[in-house]
Amino acid sequence: MDCRDEPRDGSFPYVVHHGAVQGVTGSAHEWVVSESSSVLIDCGLFQGRDTGPAGASASDLAIDFDISRVRAVVLTHVHVDHVGRLPWLLAAGYEGPIYCSVPSARLLPVVLEDAFRLGISRQPERVDAFLQLLASRLQAVPYDHWVPVSLVGGSVDIQLLPAGHIMGSASVSCRDAGGHITVFSGDLGARDTPILAPPQSPPRADCLVIESTYGGRLHEGRAERTARLERALLRAMEDRGTLLIPAFSIGRTQELLYELESLIHRNADRELAEGVNWADLPVVLDSPLATRFTRIYRELEPCWDQEARARYRQGRRPLGFRQLLTVDTHTAHQKMVRHLADSGRPAVVIAASGMCAGGRIVNYLKAMLGDPRHNLLFVGYQAVGTPGRTIQSRGQGGSVVLEGQSFPIRLPVTSISGYSAHGDQRDLLNFVRGMQHWPAQIRVVHGDDDAKNALVQALEHLYQAEGLQLEAYCPQR
Repeated sequence: MDCRDEPRDGSFPYVVHHGAVQGVTGSAHEWVVSESSSVLIDCGLFQGRDTGPAGASASDLAIDFDISRVRAVVLTHVHVDHVGRLPWLLAAGYEGPIYCSVPSARLLPVVLEDAFRLGISRQPERVDAFLQLLASRLQAVPYDHWVPVSLVGGSVDIQLLPAGHIMGSASVSCRDAGGHITVFSGDLGARDTPILAPPQSPPRADCLVIESTYGGRLHEGRAERTARLERALLRAMEDRGTLLIPAFSIGRTQELLYELESLIHRNADRELAEGVNWADLPVVLDSPLATRFTRIYRELEPCWDQEARARYRQGRRPLGFRQLLTVDTHTAHQKMVRHLADSGRPAVVIAASGMCAGGRIVNYLKAMLGDPRHNLLFVGYQAVGTPGRTIQSRGQGGSVVLEGQSFPIRLPVTSISGYSAHGDQRDLLNFVRGMQHWPAQIRVVHGDDDAKNALVQALEHLYQAEGLQLEAYCPQR
């Protein structure tokens, strides 16, 4: 049985996409198993120019699809482009359970509290009421277990497997009463991502919905990207300025801290630049939200991979080392921006948002973009229409509009693709290769058109080499 856009002959299941088909954000995919029952996989925010098939966008977050048959929600992970519209879903009348992995259940309330405050209300009583409602709906699911989900007139089963993207990330296998399995990859990470267990392929899929953020590219290996991070640090210190790293508060930030601790530990007795020792390099984490997530990551140490847990047992603190400084209040943030912009003291600053579309990184950029002493390092994907993409594409000598004002880009701009939390084409193909029963149909979503088309071609070549039939395409709804 195929997994179709519509039940052409009255058959089920089929999938309807409510996001991540015209860009890389707003993930929301509805697995429809009967006329009266469906399961919604993710319900994320749109960012940049991305829109939903029915018109939802970054400026219009109202749920723009019929939720009357949605009986359950399953989350692949807690990035806002996968969960950020949950408050609007609940406001629209959704009354069912919300399933996610055990680590995600720890992280989700923090993500949605922040989204609720920014997008709906800062009134404490309304925030508390929302968090209580969320807690009553949330159901944590262990990895690698089939869990029944009640629907009208029956049930289906879901299974979560590690996806290696951020802590708690998962692919979701959905099995109907007839045994048909549709797999939603969520966002897949690389196999050598620090702290996290590698992605695990499900045994089988009849239909696969797979992301394609880097479907047409290959990342640098971990050794090379770490070397490039070290070179970026050395250049910034030689320029006697600050290395700015825009990063999302969860996932990328913790990976960067882990790698920075590794570099500092390895070079502790060496000079980083004239008058600056590695052991004394300040690493500034200027994001209250990232600080909260980092604290939860530390508490989830039993979920770390073997390498990270071994370092912890040796007495090292990969996410809480001595040189790490956190900036909490807005006043302290303003002082830090002025201090680093004016003094030229060598430092590393990690701040959100990862695409420079808001958050504290914007204040650093406004203060430092015009000063060539400083350096800017991108370590993740920059969506079309975001300031990060503009800065990345125009580079030194260009300009960018931030909060309505144009700023010249005079500092050096560098990008390291290997630090993306998304796997590359090889990782995505390996997710399919790892299955014992390969899917006959693959829907490629969550990517720019070039990336999606490149992954479709790569999948077709993979199947042709194995003598297998494949229907692979990029849905538009």
